[in-house]
Amino acid sequence: MDLQLQDQVILVLGGNGTIGADVVKVLQAEGATPVVASRSSELSIDAADDASVRAGIDAVVEKHGRLDGLVVSSAPSAQTLSADKADDPQQVIDAIDGKAITFLRAANAALDVMRKQGYGRVIALSGMNSYVTNNTTATARNASLNVIAKNLADQHAGSGITVNVVSPGYVISDENAEVDRANGQTSLREVADTIVFLLSPKMASISGEIISVGHKAKGVILP
Repeated sequence: MDLQLQDQVILVLGGNGTIGADVVKVLQAEGATPVVASRSSELSIDAADDASVRAGIDAVVEKHGRLDGLVVSSAPSAQTLSADKADDPQQVIDAIDGKAITFLRAANAALDVMRKQGYGRVIALSGMNSYVTNNTTATARNASLNVIAKNLADQHAGSGITVNVVSPGYVISDENAEVDRANGQTSLREVADTIVFLLSPKMASISGEIISVGHKAKGVILP
């Protein structure tokens, strides 16, 4: 299937991370022009700083003339969250800021460009923790992101801009490892492929969706 991504300019925020880096590989294979951004990459963007985000996006547009897509995969890993502080208000607030508000900050800047173009694709990376209740911090940060993305998608319905969320289960990065799909596991490449699929110009009718990659067991604590 030709996803029509040839020469599309896609900013991957967190493009040096495990999922972000695989998204970049798939985009390159599709002929797109992925732009990797993080605090440590050639395009340095501090996703926690509004001025840094907007300066980075301005730099992409200045160099390439447009911005066709944005992937936000820059939040701290769930493994960085303290299980002992799962219900601690400050950790919850910090986690929402580090994931949901980071996405909103980047999406707002990208959408300013995309509205002028009349086209764009925005993808947020969430997680299946939003469906379960075993960790308040993990649930809250992902659920908040999902709500933000849905609001942005509805605001831009019919504009040529889509906003979607990809919500992986437990991601297995080892290509040779067995994937236990019955328990919510998924492969790294399946996650990347789903993200790239949603970046396609062909996907104009999919917006405001939270797409689970891996078997979704709603309300059940996954191992």
